[in-house]
Amino acid sequence: SCGEYQKVLNKGTAEDQYKMATKMYESKKYSKALRLFEKVTPTYRGKPQMERISFMISQSNFNEKNYSIAGYYFDRFAKNYPKSSKKEEAAFLSAYSYKLASPPFSLDPTDTNKALEAFQSFINTYPDSDKIDEANKHYKELRYKLQKKHFEIAKTYYRTADYDLRNYKAAIQAFDNLLADYLGSEFKEEALLYRLKAAHDFVLRSTARRKPERIKDAMEAYEKLKRNFPESQFMEEANKMVVTLNAQKKEAEDIIAKQKEFQKSIKK
Repeated sequence: SCGEYQKVLNKGTAEDQYKMATKMYESKKYSKALRLFEKVTPTYRGKPQMERISFMISQSNFNEKNYSIAGYYFDRFAKNYPKSSKKEEAAFLSAYSYKLASPPFSLDPTDTNKALEAFQSFINTYPDSDKIDEANKHYKELRYKLQKKHFEIAKTYYRTADYDLRNYKAAIQAFDNLLADYLGSEFKEEALLYRLKAAHDFVLRSTARRKPERIKDAMEAYEKLKRNFPESQFMEEANKMVVTLNAQKKEAEDIIAKQKEFQKSIKK
């Protein structure tokens, strides 16, 4: 009864509270169980019962959808009880808890990173686990989420570059980082296109003196797209940018040549 629970919670011995906590846990009253486990933990720390208590705390938080907290406790359980028969289960549930705590890609990726690291550790530690296929599936989903985050950040730099020219450089660097950090990325083709667009547009906003170097960079971006995706749906758009870049190159060369002639005439 509720009265019995409150009595044990407030005035019961540690043993009574442990028994009641276990009873609440087995009755799936996880919130009540957690309140009691919090009370008895100091008494049972270092004792044999603590292994079971630790797992029930982890599982209770998971069932209460306190996923980030559950991830922490499952991870701590796996490290504190390396000989436990539940170590593998705890390692998997730690990773899965962090995945469930992982927010949309546009928000803080802390739990996403924790989940990714935990699943990688699980895959490396338990390659023969019956959970390995599920772990690999979750790992790929998390990796995709982080790639999408970096891709959208890079696109934001590109889209705002008209208002701040420094963002062209930021976009180029962000796309380069994405392509370097996630080899074989699902976003590779589109990232290569945007990398070219950022370099191309940067040329258009540059002075004649700066253009040759930036045109070279843009042409290298074009060649990389063409080399990796010769049949890309973006090749027509990319080819149009090359025409513009070649025209810009000739225009810049003519301006630089005239400037040199003018400087020579002044010296004479």
